[in-house]
Amino acid sequence: MFERPVWNNPFLNIIETPNDSVKRDPEPRLPADEDPNGTSPVLSRDVTLDPTKKTWLRLYIPKQKDNINSSKLPLIVYYHGGGFIFSYADSFAYDVFCKGLVEKIGAMVISLDYSLAPENRLPAAYDDAMDCLFWIKVTQDKWVREFADFSNVFLCGTSAGGNLAYHAGLRGASVAEDLNPVKITGLILHHPYFSGSKRTLSEERLKDDPLLPLYSIDKMFDLCLPKGVDHDHEYCNPLANGGSEHIEKMKELGWRVLVSGCFDDPLVDAGIACAEMLEAKGIEVVRFFGDGYHAMEVFNPSYAPPFYDAIKNFISSST
Repeated sequence: MFERPVWNNPFLNIIETPNDSVKRDPEPRLPADEDPNGTSPVLSRDVTLDPTKKTWLRLYIPKQKDNINSSKLPLIVYYHGGGFIFSYADSFAYDVFCKGLVEKIGAMVISLDYSLAPENRLPAAYDDAMDCLFWIKVTQDKWVREFADFSNVFLCGTSAGGNLAYHAGLRGASVAEDLNPVKITGLILHHPYFSGSKRTLSEERLKDDPLLPLYSIDKMFDLCLPKGVDHDHEYCNPLANGGSEHIEKMKELGWRVLVSGCFDDPLVDAGIACAEMLEAKGIEVVRFFGDGYHAMEVFNPSYAPPFYDAIKNFISSST
C-alpha cells in the first residue's frame, strides 16, 4: 500500500475568481542553491527566460563533476505538474524531484517555469517550452555550455508537465533542423495529464480519487484549454484526429518515448492509450507502469528510486 501525501491539495477546491483567474493558496517553495560549500550534492540557479511573459528557468548541475565519466551530461528539460493551473518550477516537490534527476541519473536539468492558465490558456505553455528550447540553442550561460550535451536532450514532465513534454516534442520535431545543435533524443511522459470526452475505465473507477478526482481533471482542462473547445481537442486528447501529423517526424528522427503511470491513477488508461497510439505509428515506447497513485514519485521521494532507474536506463539505451 502506497501512502498518499497529506497536504493542502489544490485540486480538491478550485475557486475561480474574476478576470479569468483562480485562487492559488501559498505552497512550499525553495530558493535556488548555488553555494558550492553547502551540503547539497546538486547546485541550482535561476535565469530569466522572457521578462515580458515573466517566464524563467531553474538550472541544476551536479556539484562534483569529477564523478561523471563523460565531459558532457545528458540534458533533461523538465516541466512541472499542476494541471496547467497550479505550481511552479521552484515548488518544493518539483525542486526535490529535479535534484534527484541530477544526482541519481547524472544529468543536467533545466526546469521551466511556464505561463499558467486560465490567465494564459494553452498553447501559452507550449509556446514557453519552445522559447526554452531556442534559448538553450543560443545561450552563452556558463553552466549550459560546460555541462549540457546538446546531442542528448530529453523532454520530461510530470502530469500536466507530461502533456507539455508531449506537445513540446511534437513542435520540436517539426522544427528539428532549426533547433540545431540541440537534438532531442526522446520524451519522458511521467503520469501524463491526458483525457477526453469519453470516460476511460480508470476515470470511472477512480472518479472520487482523493488526490485527483474526476471533476478536478475536467475543471482544470476547462480552465486551460482554448475557450469554446471540448475535451477531444488535441491539447487534451492525444488520440484526437488519429494523432498529430508530427509523430511521423518523431519516427524519422528516431526518438523514443518513456511513458509511466500507476494503476490507482484516474489518468492511467489515457496514458496507456497514448503509448499504444505511438507504438501503432512506429515509435519505440518504453512503458513503466505499476501500483501507486498519481505522481507519487514527486509527492513522496522515497518512491522515486525505481523511476529514476527507469529513466537512467532509458537515457543510456537511447544514446
